[in-house]
Amino acid sequence: MSRPRVMGVVNVTPDSFSDGGRHFGLEAGLAHARRLIADGADWLDVGGESTRPGADPVAEAEEIARVVPLIAALRRESAVPISIDTMKPAVARAAVQAGASMWNDIAALGWSGEAPALAAELGCEVVLMHMQGEPRTMQAAPRYDDVLAEVSAFLVGRAEAAMAAGVARERIWLDPGVGFGKGLGHNLALLAHMDRICALGFPVLLGVSRKSFVRRIDPTAEAPHDRLGGSLAAALAGARAGVAMVRVHDVRETVQALAVQAAICEAAGHD
Repeated sequence: MSRPRVMGVVNVTPDSFSDGGRHFGLEAGLAHARRLIADGADWLDVGGESTRPGADPVAEAEEIARVVPLIAALRRESAVPISIDTMKPAVARAAVQAGASMWNDIAALGWSGEAPALAAELGCEVVLMHMQGEPRTMQAAPRYDDVLAEVSAFLVGRAEAAMAAGVARERIWLDPGVGFGKGLGHNLALLAHMDRICALGFPVLLGVSRKSFVRRIDPTAEAPHDRLGGSLAAALAGARAGVAMVRVHDVRETVQALAVQAAICEAAGHD
């Protein structure tokens, strides 16, 4: 069993749900990124706007000011590929020009009408994520008749729209958006049937790290940093289902867990 790649999260925001802004600012963000690389990160995902439930939007110029210097500094000293976590086309353009090679978009190129064409122009890899609603209100009362079918149909539709705009099929990734406009039952249904998302024909990026669904299962995990066990369990489930990459805060522990899982599968004679 080959393990998924591991994407380390670098939030250069003052209001991140997972680290409370501890990595806000160029030097703090750079130091954190270096630690993630040392811990085994295959990718780095740099974000300058929090997407936690209830988060307020950030002005375009401010977001660019947060992420571009960090991406440029990382590109000068490391070959580890960088993803820009943003909805805004102008931020994506500036980030790719600074050295990012993936646009990780929670709005699935839907925040602006110009986004699909820009993604094609940039020629970078693109992650299309499903989200019901928007960050400030998405957890108010999410509803689905069939969450797996609805998320799958949305992702395929956005992939088709991206390809129609000129994005190469081989550059498209899908993300089911665990925790984005979904209740506990919705998240568990997606994780239980992640193989069906992986069967849609595109590589899948799975983000389950430190999310609140772990707290809903284990109420003692109130703080995000207390959710490592649940995060690892969900990442391992995704790996068994065939996801191509997991987006995590705890890189070292995730790399180790995936390596052990792969070794066990190899010993059992599984592919």
